Amino acid sequence: MADHNFNLPPGFRFYPTDEELVVHFLHRKAALLPCHPDVIPDLDLYPYDPWELDGKALSEGNQWYYFSRRTQNRNTNNGYWKALGIDEPIISSSGKRVGMKRFLVFYLGEAPSGIKSSWIMQEYRLTDSGSSSTSGRSSTKRRGHSKIDYSKWVVCRVSERNSSDDDDGTELSYLDEVFLSLDDLDEISLPN
Repeated sequence: MADHNFNLPPGFRFYPTDEELVVHFLHRKAALLPCHPDVIPDLDLYPYDPWELDGKALSEGNQWYYFSRRTQNRNTNNGYWKALGIDEPIISSSGKRVGMKRFLVFYLGEAPSGIKSSWIMQEYRLTDSGSSSTSGRSSTKRRGHSKIDYSKWVVCRVSERNSSDDDDGTELSYLDEVFLSLDDLDEISLPN
């Protein structure tokens, strides 16, 4: 696949919420409707290692976004993606379940003895309950349109965790810094 050169307007930043990825992008993709803006490319993920996504997927900061066909084979040339835990529901602002999110980690080597890397992926998929109602589906069939297969497409968000991500962001107060700077705790006299 050729490198994508997305000509985004100045100041444009792509930081979608989980709900926005599912409702505004993935649902439209599965329904074969145009996405505006059409910035997320289609990419057959699994031949690519995560560090090869630059130039192939939409990049924003240290995150890459792309559509892919849903598959059970998550092997690449140098490793594999392994699912973590259970899938998490994506709930819309109106309280409706619109999709599911799965977390995966990239392992170098062959399963099951691979070495865990710092690459993580969030894979979003639609659920039939997040689509139209049953009556809407049957009326669509009567009009001659085929039923949408929500299981074929996923949208993925891939990122690499930095060592600075382990920092919990807490700052020390001036008093904490003074106490930590003391070389000898015996210098502190406590009242009796």
